[in-house]
Amino acid sequence: MEKGKITFTMIKPTAFKNNYTGDILKMIYQKKFRIIALKMMQLTKDQAAAFYIEHKERPFYAELCEFMSSGPIIAAILKKENAVRDYRQFIGSTNPIEAEKGTIRSVFGSSVEQNAVHGSDSDDSAMRESSFFFSDLEIFSNF
Repeated sequence: MEKGKITFTMIKPTAFKNNYTGDILKMIYQKKFRIIALKMMQLTKDQAAAFYIEHKERPFYAELCEFMSSGPIIAAILKKENAVRDYRQFIGSTNPIEAEKGTIRSVFGSSVEQNAVHGSDSDDSAMRESSFFFSDLEIFSNF
């Protein structure tokens, strides 16, 4: 994986439950991101807690871990030049009400917590988050 050329995303449980997965993936492809790893799974509370450990001291941490382990998610690594920056812009503000029209969160998000997708906030986070979910055998970085 090339730092700066990948980002990590998750389609969150509510978006999965509402059958938005296909529409979200289609939007990702339309923005010229290449999906180089993809899987469906359900996080345990311990896995969600480990993934979001940087937020442990924040008041929303327990609720976030509960929500993220409440149903299936889709995890993916996306590839594109300036992947983190472009994807963050494309998904929109954490609060769907404040998200720019046409962004993933404005279209599919229902609240700050249930905002449809997660997106890495830095190149370092993208590398760490991708490695959390995928082994080298599951990543098709030359694709």
